[in-house]
Amino acid sequence: MKKEYSLEELLHKAASYCSISEHCVFEVQEKLEAWGVSAEDKQKIIDRLISEDFINEKRYCNYFVKDKFRFNKWGKIKISFALKQKGLTNEKINSALELIDDGEYEELLASILKTKLTGLKYEFEYEKQGKLFRFAQSRGFENNVIERVLRTL
Repeated sequence: MKKEYSLEELLHKAASYCSISEHCVFEVQEKLEAWGVSAEDKQKIIDRLISEDFINEKRYCNYFVKDKFRFNKWGKIKISFALKQKGLTNEKINSALELIDDGEYEELLASILKTKLTGLKYEFEYEKQGKLFRFAQSRGFENNVIERVLRTL
């Protein structure tokens, strides 16, 4: 038998979910859906969480960008794609991406490419360049940045 929660209990449950770590509206909606909350109650809960600053998508974007860049070593394309999938606006995404320092961005790419190079098998220089280029693309780095960094390696 599944426990029925009151709107107030659901609100507290959702608020504590948002207190533990940053979440966007999309993630909270998914969580509420998993809890079997009605569409009407879902909207009330989300509106309340936003008004009480438990959900702040600008703040969420900023943290998401920093985390994926620092810990997952993702490029801007991959980060932006992940945020778009969560229904965030281009304006919020772009403003968060501007927080990444260009120098630090290129240094990170150079460092992951150097690491990749140690285990890379290739016969010809152009083959090495191609493999590194594709690897950097798969990490979500832009072509012009990849070219610039590969020239310095």
